[in-house]
Amino acid sequence: MSRHNFLTGLTTGFTPVIDAGFSLPDYRHVDLSVKNPELSQAHFNSPEAFQEYLDNFLRKKGGKITYGGYNEHRGLYKRSDLFSSAEEEDLIRNRHVGLDIWAPLGTSVLAVLDGKIHSFRDNDNFGDYGPTIILEHQSADKKFYTLYGHLEKRSLENLKEGQKVKQGEQIATLGAALENGSYAPHLHFQIILDMQGKKGDYPGVAAKKDLDFYLDNCPDPNLLLKIY
Repeated sequence: MSRHNFLTGLTTGFTPVIDAGFSLPDYRHVDLSVKNPELSQAHFNSPEAFQEYLDNFLRKKGGKITYGGYNEHRGLYKRSDLFSSAEEEDLIRNRHVGLDIWAPLGTSVLAVLDGKIHSFRDNDNFGDYGPTIILEHQSADKKFYTLYGHLEKRSLENLKEGQKVKQGEQIATLGAALENGSYAPHLHFQIILDMQGKKGDYPGVAAKKDLDFYLDNCPDPNLLLKIY
């Protein structure tokens, strides 16, 4: 039995992690992998160009929100030395181990489950998470964490470690490119079983060499969100 199975029963049906005003029929899956022939590096090199790509995608598909990216091999990270400085291909970090939800600037971010604030930080490197909140959750004898990245800086104001949050409570809003790591507005949502002693940050992109470990420690966020 997978050690991830306990997560499935913690939510029943679609569970919003952004503004509950968006319903499941508003969501459309977008392929941001290296296999998508419509994407070029030019789309990734500026937040504005990438937002235009997403806007055109939604006009064609008829939705309001795009999502995707778990265990996705992406070219997006070539622009940042934070991910692509390694010389060996297997050491380059380009496998995404969270789920991205691309939504309008300022969209509310919601706690997926009851929990408490584990840690928070502004990870302000180019291409990084920007403002980030990590929640700690307890299910019977199992402790685990959820990470919310690419937020507005003001989302970190007046937070305290150990502060309790309720499922569905607004904990943040989505930030602009100038403060979210230089991306079009979106939420990076990730489940983490073992924080490995880290606070306010945890890798959301892995190298091929380390992928099996990260997929085991960071299971599919859809186990909680149930979007697909």
